[in-house]
Amino acid sequence: MQTDEVLQLMIDVADRVIRPRFRALSGDDVDQKSPGDFVTVADREAEELLTAELLARNPGCLVVGEEASFAESTLLEGLGSVDLAFTVDPVDGTGNFVKGSPDYAVMIAEVRRNEVTRSWIWQPEAGRAYVAERGAGVRCNGELLTRSRTHDPVRVGGTPKVWRHFDSSDGFATPAGSNFCAGFDYPQLLRGEVDAFVYRWPKPWDHLPGQLMLHELGGAVVQIGGQEYNPAALGAEVICSATDPELATAVAARWNPAVNR
Repeated sequence: MQTDEVLQLMIDVADRVIRPRFRALSGDDVDQKSPGDFVTVADREAEELLTAELLARNPGCLVVGEEASFAESTLLEGLGSVDLAFTVDPVDGTGNFVKGSPDYAVMIAEVRRNEVTRSWIWQPEAGRAYVAERGAGVRCNGELLTRSRTHDPVRVGGTPKVWRHFDSSDGFATPAGSNFCAGFDYPQLLRGEVDAFVYRWPKPWDHLPGQLMLHELGGAVVQIGGQEYNPAALGAEVICSATDPELATAVAARWNPAVNR
């Protein structure tokens, strides 16, 4: 599929089954996979539609959707080794969606032999589309983005629970908090509003789309220890996403495993 075709698919699916339910969910439309981890009828229907179209247009590919992976965890096992795979996050920020916040997104990443080659983030209520292709940069609504300078002091984002695991905040501004939606966190990094985010227990559908976009602007997503996050890194406990590779590594190095988890 052409890059624009994938984006249009995401827009069409959002208009068809997600946006009509925004601020219109009934009690029967919402479940919890675990306490606080919401899933809605919109998540399920959107993932089914996106998965079916990706499989139809790319015979033999692997599609790793968030909801399908919850039901069948072995789907993840081939993500870092198959010739062609897609990750699908049908409604990233489902908690926001349930609460009526417009800060939710639809995200897809294309993975070829453990390398993210294209990615898409669509923010339906904001009307913003972020699209990246390896080696061709990242665009927002067609406009090529450029790298921003790191702030002084460094602006970081993430929940207070995450940041309490760090030894020192020297050189960091007070954490800006989290959007509770990677589909809004990564665009903040791309626009230079924040310099770094930290995440616990990352899932590939949340982070592979933004990872490629950061890479195209000279940034990085690393695990604790400094190794690059990638589709095969399914056991990663913590990742640091930053607008500068050295900053990502420096943030990772401050992680204090002795703090009560």
